[in-house]
Amino acid sequence: MAALALSGCSSDKPADQQTITVSAAASLHDAFDQIAKEFQAEHPDVKIAGINYDGSSTLATQIVEGADVDVFASADENNMDTVSKAGIGNKATIFTSNTLVIAVPKDNPANITSLEDLADADTVLCASKVPCGHASQQLLKNAGVKVTPVSEEQNVTAVVQKLAAGEADAGLVYATDVIDEPDLKSIVPEGSAKVVNKYPIATLDDNPAAGEFLDFVTGERGQKILSEYGFGTGAAQGNG
Repeated sequence: MAALALSGCSSDKPADQQTITVSAAASLHDAFDQIAKEFQAEHPDVKIAGINYDGSSTLATQIVEGADVDVFASADENNMDTVSKAGIGNKATIFTSNTLVIAVPKDNPANITSLEDLADADTVLCASKVPCGHASQQLLKNAGVKVTPVSEEQNVTAVVQKLAAGEADAGLVYATDVIDEPDLKSIVPEGSAKVVNKYPIATLDDNPAAGEFLDFVTGERGQKILSEYGFGTGAAQGNG
């Protein structure tokens, strides 16, 4: 698994330092990097050994198959349910939300302005089993638009990369994915506010440090960081 190694203490680290690993949806990459940095600054007794970012369906499969993960943050409730139904983890909490936008290269060569334009364009989407793909299909269905994508990607980051490289005319990604992407611009499509992805987070074991990380994410500072990266507020509720 491609993991982001975060710096911790070396020879002077506390002898009782706890270690946690996190699996998080690809769309959370930048926000969770910032959260992890600030969390470790406040909790020197905890080391985040790595954060594995990928499509939530991929992460859920890895966890069910035995991956050593202390905290799982999914981009949808379905993939969290997959983990829960396998008898893994504690009760999940919705901690943030996201909506879709049409992303296009900065110069918008195909002159995309609406969902209808995607039907005749070289459009790249997330695969339907991935949360951003499932949401994309719902958004298109609601609009009565049928799109045959030129490619279907396993996570939203791959869609963004293809668009930034000029390999497609347009794609559907989360609003948060375009905010700091200099090569892309976003168009808010009609109906996007009705297709909202709720993000649940759960600890998968009884590691106290994992609980501390979850509390940070759902607490005031974690929520502020998520907001700064364009995410919606999370509701303090359990995941059914």
